[in-house]
Amino acid sequence: MKRSGTIVGGGVHKWLGALLMLAAAGTCSAQLFPKSSDDAAKVVSLTGEVSVLRDSQPWSLNVGDLVQTQQVILTGPDGYAKFQTFDGSSFEVYPSSNVIFRKNPGSLQDLLDLFVGRVKIHIQRLGGQPNPNRIMTPTAVISVRGTTFDVSTNDDDGTTIVSVEEGSVEVRHALKPGAAKVVNAGESLHVYRDQPLAQSVIDKNELIHRILRGLEDAAYRIAISPHGGIGGITVPTGPTTGDHAPPGPPSAPPPP
Repeated sequence: MKRSGTIVGGGVHKWLGALLMLAAAGTCSAQLFPKSSDDAAKVVSLTGEVSVLRDSQPWSLNVGDLVQTQQVILTGPDGYAKFQTFDGSSFEVYPSSNVIFRKNPGSLQDLLDLFVGRVKIHIQRLGGQPNPNRIMTPTAVISVRGTTFDVSTNDDDGTTIVSVEEGSVEVRHALKPGAAKVVNAGESLHVYRDQPLAQSVIDKNELIHRILRGLEDAAYRIAISPHGGIGGITVPTGPTTGDHAPPGPPSAPPPP
C-alpha cells in the first residue's frame, strides 16, 4: 500500500507540474496578447501566416488577439489579416508585408509604418467629425481624416502607390521637401524615392487597378469565410463526379 501511495503521489506531482507549465504558458500568452487595450488593434479576421515580432522572434496571431503599439506585423506569402482599432477604424494587411502598428506611442495619430507590402485602411469619422491619422512609408507621409484608401510599397526602391477609394488624402514626400498633393476618390499617386513629389502625376483613371485589387480582396474574403462564400454567395466545394455530380447535358437523339 505504501508503494502504491508513492506511485499515486508521484503521478499527482507530475500532473501539478504539467498544470503549472500550462498556467505559465497561458500567462505568457496573456502578456503577449492581452484582451483589452484602448490603443491596441484587434484581429477580426485572418488567413495564412500572420505574426508579430517579440524579442526578434515571430509569434503567430489568431482571431481575437490584440496587437500593441510598436509591434511589427509580418505576413507570409499567403498571409492576410484585418485589424480593428478602438475608434472603429480598420486596416487590412496583405501578403508579404512588414508594418509597425503605432510606431510612435506618444501620438495616436501615427497609425502605421509600412516598410514593404500592401495595406488597405478605413478611417472612421468620430461622430461625423474628422479623425486625423497618418500612414508612413519609406518615401511618403499620408495624412487622412476619414476615408478609405490603399497603400503599397516595394522593397526594391521604396516606391509608394496611394490609391483612394473614398474621400481624399494628403500626401507628402518623406525624403524631399515640397508641397503636398491631395489625392481624391478614384485617383492614385506614385511617389518615387529620387523624384520630387511635384514631378509625380496624379492618375485619375485607375479603374483597372481598382478592379484588380477588388478581385484580390474578394479572394481573401472568400478564404476567411467559414462557409466558403462571400456576401451570401456560396462557392461550391462539393464533389463534381459520382452520385452527387450535377446532371450533364441531355444526350443526342439516336441517328435515323
